[in-house]
Amino acid sequence: MRERRKKNSKAAMPADGDRRQVNLAEVLLDISRRVTDIESFDEILETLVEMTKNELDADRGTIFLNDRQTGELYSVVAQGSVKRQIRLLNTTGVAGSVFTAGEGVIINDTRSNENFNPDIDHETGYVTKSLLCAPIKTFKGVTIGVSQILNKNNGEFTTKDMMILEAMTRQASVALQSSYQIDKLNRARIQELKFLDVVSDITSEIELSVLLQKIMSEATRMLDSERSTLFLNDDRTGELWSEVAEGMETKEIRFPNHLGIAGTVYTTGRSVNIPHAYADLRFNPAFDRQTGFFTRSILCTPVVNKHGKVIGVTQVLNKRGGAFTDEDEQRLRAFTAQASIALENAKLFNDVQNMKNYNEGMLESMSNGVITLDENRRIVTCNRAGLSILRTRADKVIGSEAADLFSDANEWVMEKADSLNDDRSSNYYPNAELEFGGDKVSVNLTIQPLRSTEEESLGIMIVMEDISGEKRLKSTMSRYIDPSIFEQMMDGGVDILGGRSTEATILFSDIRGFTSLTEELGAQGTVSLLNDYFTIMVECIQREGGMLDKFIGDAIMAAFGIPISHGDDEDRALRAAISMIRELDEWNVKRAIEGKKPVNMGIGLNTDTIVSGNIGSPKRMDYTMIGDGVNLSARLESACKKYFARILISENTYNKLKGTYRVRHIDDVVVSGKTEPIGVFEVLDYHTKDTFPNLMEAVGYFNEGRNHYKGGDWDTAITSFKKALAIHPGDELTHTYISRCELMKKNPPEGDWKGIWIMKSK
Repeated sequence: MRERRKKNSKAAMPADGDRRQVNLAEVLLDISRRVTDIESFDEILETLVEMTKNELDADRGTIFLNDRQTGELYSVVAQGSVKRQIRLLNTTGVAGSVFTAGEGVIINDTRSNENFNPDIDHETGYVTKSLLCAPIKTFKGVTIGVSQILNKNNGEFTTKDMMILEAMTRQASVALQSSYQIDKLNRARIQELKFLDVVSDITSEIELSVLLQKIMSEATRMLDSERSTLFLNDDRTGELWSEVAEGMETKEIRFPNHLGIAGTVYTTGRSVNIPHAYADLRFNPAFDRQTGFFTRSILCTPVVNKHGKVIGVTQVLNKRGGAFTDEDEQRLRAFTAQASIALENAKLFNDVQNMKNYNEGMLESMSNGVITLDENRRIVTCNRAGLSILRTRADKVIGSEAADLFSDANEWVMEKADSLNDDRSSNYYPNAELEFGGDKVSVNLTIQPLRSTEEESLGIMIVMEDISGEKRLKSTMSRYIDPSIFEQMMDGGVDILGGRSTEATILFSDIRGFTSLTEELGAQGTVSLLNDYFTIMVECIQREGGMLDKFIGDAIMAAFGIPISHGDDEDRALRAAISMIRELDEWNVKRAIEGKKPVNMGIGLNTDTIVSGNIGSPKRMDYTMIGDGVNLSARLESACKKYFARILISENTYNKLKGTYRVRHIDDVVVSGKTEPIGVFEVLDYHTKDTFPNLMEAVGYFNEGRNHYKGGDWDTAITSFKKALAIHPGDELTHTYISRCELMKKNPPEGDWKGIWIMKSK
């Protein structure tokens, strides 16, 4: 009876294994019930971790899910004092080995396990002594993550604990997967809404620099990266450039559009995703060394416009938490596709703005007054020069009726504007008289119709060139100087008509035997000869910046250094004289072929202070020069006959020459009306080897003879002069000096002989 009661008693009480089975079943049902009622993916994870931790009497728990795109295990939540995200490769560490093998492990002493990575403990300060890690599998046996329980509170983890953990995670896997997919869809939806907001924001921006900043800020934020740069192609230079780099201090970067990773993407039109930059040969680490930045990962995609043309690239650096994914690449491509539309609009706006600024700057810099009228004859624009001519301010005329401005004495302007033809032809009115503010203004007026490229009428443009200030000066000076010099003089505001005292080099030239030529040629022949001769000579003078003063019969008077000094006017004058002789000789060759007699001339140059200005009577005034310096140049020209020379210059000119020329000192003379001697030099640069053979050797003997002549050693001087003649018998000046020495021997000079010759005639 007692034995039967004992048996009944045992049958009434469930065994320990059965109790555990009942408890586990209750736990699993509780898991199903609790996770089913939770909508938040994060809350499901937190609940599952909390339940497994409590059931297994452990200190902490973590659930890792697999990221198939990156090949990483990541924890969404970690229980305990620290809540953070952890990412690790799904093949490393204890969790990686469990995920790869698909079988759980029990480690009651982490220090003895080779798969355990203590780095996470070092980072968090938490000490992991024991752990239980089981794969999270679906009911179809697919591993989607791992569950890890740390530090058993009492005792060690057992195989029964592993069985419970595996059962609990399997029970929750269905809800986990479903919730994860819903969470993923919700996150994608939120991202899409944010993406649309971003696109809307950037497409409404037309300021290029602001747009570039917005695009880079959004790209950096959207891909959770550290830096981003948008490079646009400069078609003019063949360079990729960036006005701004997000996360950097650099304001502009430029490099050839075929270099580096960005250049590769631009030239190929294909994206590049580099998880490890320093392992890629295309990556240039020089920029990292320069800036101190360390590039880990790179995502670079082309920016393509609506016509399929690559116009730039976007480059994003260092994805936080890992490498850039295929999804990141797709999102960046979609983003840049939308951004390219905004970029093209912004570039177009920028080009239009630059053109507007250019046109406005061009109008303001013009010396001519420019006024534009719309179709209703209202004034739209008036530049600074126009306001000056009109004697008014911008606020007085812009927007007003043009008829109010051009009224009374100026009424004819609007009459001409209204009579314009329908074509594009303009009407030009030179030297027109206008009156503004009581002042009369002389202008060259142009009235031009304005039309669009579609031939639609836009209004009228009136251009006024103010010639009041230069009208009188131009009419006087245009006869004397080269047009380019006159323009310089006008640009500099030089007033020369009133008279100036200045240093200049004066040139006199005269035709030899002109009287006999005129007798042979007659009136018409003489005029024809002079016209041809003066044309050649004036061209030589003006080519060197000289000013023609006047023609005196067959003579020419010109000056270098007025009205504008060049700093080398002596050299300019001498170069002009040499050109005059050379071109005269070339002209004589043509005359000989035509059976005409040659023309010869002499030229005198002197540098001195002269007075220049408009001189004459009220009925007849001419711009000319006066002074002793002018007279000396005329006397040097005349002396060419006595010295058998073609170009003579004074020591005043010789001492100021900056260039090197073939020159010999031929005499020291006292001209008529003066008491002090002046050195006279002959310029020989126009000679050729045929016209003066062994020139410099002959000049050397001549100079030697001149030194003996000045010392009164007549016989030695004659010997040197004869050596010069032996080299060049045709040198008439050397013959003259031999004659002088013979004369001096017969009639020795009285007093202290210094070799000075008195020029008695003018």
